[in-house]
Amino acid sequence: MADAKQTTKKLAQRIDLNYFKQPHPFRRWRFWLSVIAPIAAVLWIGSYEIAGNDRVYSAGEMSASHRVLGTKCGACHVKVVGGFSAKASDEACLSCHDGPIHHANQTFTPHCSSCHKEHLGRVQLAATSNASCAQCHSNLQTNGAATKFVRDITTFNGGHPEFAALRPGASDPGTIKLNHAIHMKRNLLGPHGPVQLDCDDCHQPAISSAVLHFGSAHQQSAAPPAMQKSDLPLLVAQQAYMAPATYARHCADCHGLQFDKRFTEGVPHDTPEVIHAFLAQRFQTYIASHPSELREASPMEGLPQKARPAQVRILTPSQWAAEHVDEAEQLLWRKTCKQCHTLSFSAGDGLPAVAKSNITTRWFPHADFNHEKHQMLRCVECHPGGLASQETADILIPDIQTCQQCHNTSSNSAESRCFECHTYHDWTKINEVKGRTTLPSLRGGQ
Repeated sequence: MADAKQTTKKLAQRIDLNYFKQPHPFRRWRFWLSVIAPIAAVLWIGSYEIAGNDRVYSAGEMSASHRVLGTKCGACHVKVVGGFSAKASDEACLSCHDGPIHHANQTFTPHCSSCHKEHLGRVQLAATSNASCAQCHSNLQTNGAATKFVRDITTFNGGHPEFAALRPGASDPGTIKLNHAIHMKRNLLGPHGPVQLDCDDCHQPAISSAVLHFGSAHQQSAAPPAMQKSDLPLLVAQQAYMAPATYARHCADCHGLQFDKRFTEGVPHDTPEVIHAFLAQRFQTYIASHPSELREASPMEGLPQKARPAQVRILTPSQWAAEHVDEAEQLLWRKTCKQCHTLSFSAGDGLPAVAKSNITTRWFPHADFNHEKHQMLRCVECHPGGLASQETADILIPDIQTCQQCHNTSSNSAESRCFECHTYHDWTKINEVKGRTTLPSLRGGQ
């Protein structure tokens, strides 16, 4: 009987040791794939190179502001020894841009690239996502003192509080007494007959070519300075907010400062001290050329039906001027100036203290707004309260519901992401950056 037990050697003798040299379909396919695949890859990459398309080996097109660095990856991506290029570092960004911190009490500072996404094409790098802001403001925490801002905000259309200036208890800090409702009436008595005021008769940006209809003529003769292309940032800033209305440019034609029938001109719109000096000089000059008026009748006292002989006073020029200055000032302080200004009197020379006007130019100190970008709308669309407001304390800026009518998440709406109104960096603390890049290196040379 044959030995049923077979050794490993006997089993190995059954295998053809040259099997790999024999033709086989799988081996033929493996060979051709190893040849064709690299050739196809080279041809594929070459076709992109010929067409000038770098998508196969590029992370994506650079933004418009960084397009000049499209072939200078090392400017942002610092190479690591023994490894691949690292992600763009904050140090690389700060070598060209100073990014001031957001707030002194912030708990952490995000990386530049976590908010500013590059390689997405010609996008606006400042157009950060809401998530970038919400990583802090959805549950706002601070170092040190407690925050005075709302702690939970995610989007403008979801959870954003009413604007701070319109919350309960807020009021206009201005002291100028102005009744909008009266000034917007039809057939209002003007300097040359009935007039109909419009909003831009008083509210205009700092640089405007519009004609002012009711100010002093000599205050309107100066044309706005000629602007160059290099002045564009300044021009935008001066068109963003409405400049405070002034007496000389907006009010003087209707609201004169006459003080005596002997004079056609009014007093200057200035401090009480300047007005007092002006009155003293005008009355002294007048009486010097009209000495006959030093002899004047005394004020009549007693019952009007009882005839009394007229009494005549003879005054010195200084007495006459002092009395008429006092009469003119009583008219001005107690009636004319008081119509618009808040005056307070104290013992002494009798001159009042005039409260500062405190006209607010910018109602959103933590946000940016630009009137010029909204000029397609009628003023009353955003400021409907101006037609009926009678009190200085009324704040007439639009509420958040008004803004949300246009700024929302619908397909045909205006931008509503956080960056549209808010910036992360506190640009008041920006530092100068000392550049280190040379033109040859920027353009690809040595």
